[in-house]
Amino acid sequence: MTPQSLFVNLPINDLPKAIAFFTSLGFTFNPQFTNDDATCMIVNEHINVMLLTKPFFAGFTPKPLIDAHQTTGCCLSLSMDSKASVEALMDKALAAGGQEHSQPKDYGFMYQRGFFDLDGHAWEVFYMNEAEMPKS
Repeated sequence: MTPQSLFVNLPINDLPKAIAFFTSLGFTFNPQFTNDDATCMIVNEHINVMLLTKPFFAGFTPKPLIDAHQTTGCCLSLSMDSKASVEALMDKALAAGGQEHSQPKDYGFMYQRGFFDLDGHAWEVFYMNEAEMPKS
């Protein structure tokens, strides 16, 4: 059995602000899965991020929600096609109100940067050239 797609679900505080933030990064949304409680951000044809208001998200779990500004529950990593693409997405995230959470890291074969979105969720943005990876 192989999954056909991935839907990541994130609790957010303000849906319109989250939509504006991710729209400014270049993401689009599926109106079929959008209402006052949620929206479906399209990453690619197989990966989506559901942005759910915290009260709506709470209905899917018996556990308390974390405050992503205080606690890291996960880190979402986006693979880009070049170092320039990493820089471009980071520039957009920071201009839209995101906060950089680590200094750029250049490993030769891989370059990465990271930001926190408006709700404190951690995102890593990286480019990796597998042909230049060290052989083990």
